[in-house]
Amino acid sequence: MSNLHSTRKILIILLPLLAGAAHALDYPTKPGRLLVGFAAGGGVDVTARIVAAKLGELWGQPVIVDNRAGAGGTIASDIAAKAPPDGYSLLFCGIWSHGVAPSLYKKLPYDHYKDFTPVSMIGTTPNVLVVNPAVPVKSVSDFIAYTKANDGKIIIASPGVGSSPHMTLELFRLTTGINIVHVPYKGGAPALTDLLGGHLQAMFDNMSTQLAVMKSGRTRPLAVTSPKRSVHLPDVPTMRESGVPIDVTVWYGLCAPAAVSKAIVAKLNADLHKVLSAPDTQRRLVEVGVDPAPSTPEQFAAFIKSETETWARVVREAKVPQQ
Repeated sequence: MSNLHSTRKILIILLPLLAGAAHALDYPTKPGRLLVGFAAGGGVDVTARIVAAKLGELWGQPVIVDNRAGAGGTIASDIAAKAPPDGYSLLFCGIWSHGVAPSLYKKLPYDHYKDFTPVSMIGTTPNVLVVNPAVPVKSVSDFIAYTKANDGKIIIASPGVGSSPHMTLELFRLTTGINIVHVPYKGGAPALTDLLGGHLQAMFDNMSTQLAVMKSGRTRPLAVTSPKRSVHLPDVPTMRESGVPIDVTVWYGLCAPAAVSKAIVAKLNADLHKVLSAPDTQRRLVEVGVDPAPSTPEQFAAFIKSETETWARVVREAKVPQQ
């Protein structure tokens, strides 16, 4: 009788696990949604759409990009955190949502540790300081001198408060002591439109947004924020080479709601690795300045913790006003 009781207890424990595994085998059976915290057309959005399209091809189910711009990407993060944990609502997470926001915002509507399961890193790209070609500067030192000569008159944009370009701008302002007017947008694309139209003089942006327009000469790059020069812009110096000792690397990843099953996380991770290792995906990402960098869920979780600590220190030392 005791053996029968033990067997029943084991079955009670195993049945949910077996059900989860069976569910994962059938996953996905309907369209998915990839939440993106910035406007369509910017670097974050472009990268997300490349990944979403390739996942959709692999699954035979469309993965729809859902842009929920605003509040430095935290609106999309909040929606994803509260979505059903069935693997059909995912977040294109990154430095903004899981690195900067936990320190920048006094009250986040989500806990970036407790409310999410990290799936995998996707890729990295530097930020870049660009100016409208009509601005009479050719280097970072020129730009610093120009802003000091026009104290408080130069308008510089970012894709939004809490975005990595915004935080890079704050570091740049702290390090150089310049007085400039920051205008945050709801994504890189609308900011770029105003830059090209001459409504502002400069912007910090993800290189993935800027690469095509820089190469066409419609914006002038002054420096990249990566520790080394980018292979995509070998003639553009780093900030350190330009005399400004700051390093910022933008990263993108895939996050799922916290309660999603381990089986679905494992499938998502494996499928994302397949997508990111495909030559056509790598070619398309490299074309927009993104270097693929897939990881395990555990590696990604550890990286998020490290980035959280790094940006908490930056927000504190740069005295960036909390939102």
